[in-house]
Amino acid sequence: MKLTILGGGGFRVPLVYGALLGDRGEGRVTEVVLHDLDAGRLSAVTRVLAEQAARVADAPEVTATTDLDEALRGADFVFSAIRVGGLEGRANDERVALAEGVLGQETVGAGGIAYGLRTVPVAVDIARRVARLAPDAWVINFTNPAGLVTEAMSRHLGDRVIGICDSPVGLGRRIARVLGGNPKEAWIDYVGLNHLGWVRGLHIAGRDELPRLLADPDLLGSFEEGKLFGADWLQSLGAIPNEYLHYYYFNREAVRAYQQAEKTRGAFLRDQQAHFYEEMRAPDARALAAWDRTRAEREATYMAENRESAGAGERDADDLSGGYEKVALALMRAIARDERTTLILNVRNRTTLSVLDTDAVIEVPCLVDANGAHPVSVAPLPDHATGLVCAVKAVEREVLAAAESGSRTTAVKAFALHPLVDSVNVARRLVEGYTSVHPGLAYLK
Repeated sequence: MKLTILGGGGFRVPLVYGALLGDRGEGRVTEVVLHDLDAGRLSAVTRVLAEQAARVADAPEVTATTDLDEALRGADFVFSAIRVGGLEGRANDERVALAEGVLGQETVGAGGIAYGLRTVPVAVDIARRVARLAPDAWVINFTNPAGLVTEAMSRHLGDRVIGICDSPVGLGRRIARVLGGNPKEAWIDYVGLNHLGWVRGLHIAGRDELPRLLADPDLLGSFEEGKLFGADWLQSLGAIPNEYLHYYYFNREAVRAYQQAEKTRGAFLRDQQAHFYEEMRAPDARALAAWDRTRAEREATYMAENRESAGAGERDADDLSGGYEKVALALMRAIARDERTTLILNVRNRTTLSVLDTDAVIEVPCLVDANGAHPVSVAPLPDHATGLVCAVKAVEREVLAAAESGSRTTAVKAFALHPLVDSVNVARRLVEGYTSVHPGLAYLK
């Protein structure tokens, strides 16, 4: 079985390959094709993968190419993890937004809109190529903003594109662990959009244990989200929000923390990964050891500004192991082998949330089998969550419209309508600022 990884020179690709190395049995991936526009990054990642596979019998064969059509042709699965504009683009997204006093995070607020505007046209081109060159392939999208990009691709691929994210999985795992349950046996009642969702129940052995957690301030304060949001706020909500909702509920504090930081997250990762890829130029470099060291630092500093503003302290060791590669592997196995499972995924709504139309991509538990991912019916959202979900989905639709039409006016509207952008004039200045630093936004007229 052939897996094509777009963004194959990306830093997190070894996580995916490591998961594949542990997979055995019928229907496993035997061929991995890495595609990237940067041959140097491809070379560096290929070296890491070679060291990972050195002692593994029957490791999937790895090839690399800068030819997109060649990479896609004949693929059974396509894993999309591209970053249009690179980490320099992410750093610019943050810088332009923070100069206007608004959030520049890569998936939330102004930064997420800018990233979406330059990513959607590229993702749509990929979707069209997949439909032509590998019509039977399943596309697993991890490219951020994951929900928005998945929706853009679904207009050309239908239900054969599925978005994944490790945030809901990690949240469910932490809650189950605090409650003394086995995360693999827990049913997580989670609903929302990508990076905008809530756990409203966690069922262990058929019993919803979330009320027990919400009633205990000490338990609430013992894990990441409790430390971030505070026990009182979680009890007020009656739910556990995805960590990215910290940017909404504590926006002023988050913006201030990012403005005061020595480097933004994008600038930190840009410099950190530039050092790694430069290190890989040396022919005698220990590729896997260098990658492991860099990854550990990356994970430990994740959302550091938010944790600092909330006084949440360091991340727990159990939260440093990633997870999206495990979701991707479980999804591929369920489809390729008809190994039915339940995963929280980004899929078209159909009739799941009545406040959104059928084609809106949402993030909910799905039953997965050989025919793809099928969203599970969920209870309606409470009013406070409905308001946010509908507002952000409306923004996503304006981003898609701007990307399709090239309309600068529509792009301004997308920024202005976002809950975290507080002025139409700020929205206009954001569009001016982003188009001045991103060649990928030259299409906006």
